[in-house]
Amino acid sequence: MTLALRYGDLLLLAIALPVFVVAGWPLLGYGVAAGAWLAQWGIELAANRRAARALAERERRTALGVLGAATLGRVWLVTLAILLVGLLGARADGLAAALLSLVLITAHLGGRGLERLLGPRGEAR
Repeated sequence: MTLALRYGDLLLLAIALPVFVVAGWPLLGYGVAAGAWLAQWGIELAANRRAARALAERERRTALGVLGAATLGRVWLVTLAILLVGLLGARADGLAAALLSLVLITAHLGGRGLERLLGPRGEAR
């Protein structure tokens, strides 16, 4: 159950590709949104590992700084990718990237919230 909650956004990303192809939606928008989403996922994983190391060394400020900077960076990465594809490509590409990103962000945040709500008590993440 927790795996589905944790990786549900990636499953939706994989399901979205055939939907985009069959529906004839802009694949440039999908590609940019998918690339930005996977990049921000990598940033999140790296930041979580660094924050866990900092917490193990009792450096709370460092952990908080890493997570804060990574969160802001991830938001800007996805936002700028949507903006650039909309400006440099067709508007439909930007709209497709924005809508796909909206679905992925909603699934990601919802999954993480439910994972924490339903997960074992006292488990550090």
